[in-house]
Amino acid sequence: MRRYFIFIVEDDEKIAAELNKYLMKYGYDPYIARRMDDLKREFLERKPDLVLLDINLPYYDGYYWCRQIRTVSSVPILFVSARTHEMDQVMAIEYGGDDYIAKPFNLEVMLAKVKSSLRRAYGEYAVAPQTREMLDIGGLLLDRTRNRLVWKDLQTDLTRNECILIDALGSRAGEIVSREDLLSKLWDDVNFVDDNTLSVNMTRLRKKLEQLGILNAIETVRSQGYRLNADRDAERSEASRP
Repeated sequence: MRRYFIFIVEDDEKIAAELNKYLMKYGYDPYIARRMDDLKREFLERKPDLVLLDINLPYYDGYYWCRQIRTVSSVPILFVSARTHEMDQVMAIEYGGDDYIAKPFNLEVMLAKVKSSLRRAYGEYAVAPQTREMLDIGGLLLDRTRNRLVWKDLQTDLTRNECILIDALGSRAGEIVSREDLLSKLWDDVNFVDDNTLSVNMTRLRKKLEQLGILNAIETVRSQGYRLNADRDAERSEASRP
């Protein structure tokens, strides 16, 4: 069985040691980051499968390092922080995080989130190699192998969650996809997920589409879910070009 490498970015030595011990107990290969002033380089050297990332860190905060990691990798990033304000969780997702664990945390919940993220990225729920092709959504192309959207001569990179969402919506373009269906594609156990997390990820995906000139493509259907109206909005964005 593969031993997943977990990169722990936590400046509280007691918490870092607790996470390290617990993850080792359950068969993971954890490593506590040492170079808080150069985490990106240490990340590249270690090549972890998943990152547990605190927000309050010396030199630069976790949001900064999340953005830095996202320039070179799409590995799952789980924020672990004592900040409990809703906006902190929103910012964590906005900057590229996959999930948020508030301190003080239950170790079992933390482990469940780690397992879920790893399964989504590499395990039984990862996209099978034979399905990693281009998805054509009314001329909008989703490159599943690179987590990238391409519209005519423009392109934008996606996070893992954004790629999963546009794949789910694009595969059923024109249909309503329920929030429950989308949550189940993103996380194994939706009982551990704040419903607001889906909304934040959807907002980020809308912004990525807007970067391509595709406006209002994702429709919120009240009390039901979301619908991707790709054909209609692709025509609208084309008409808006100079």
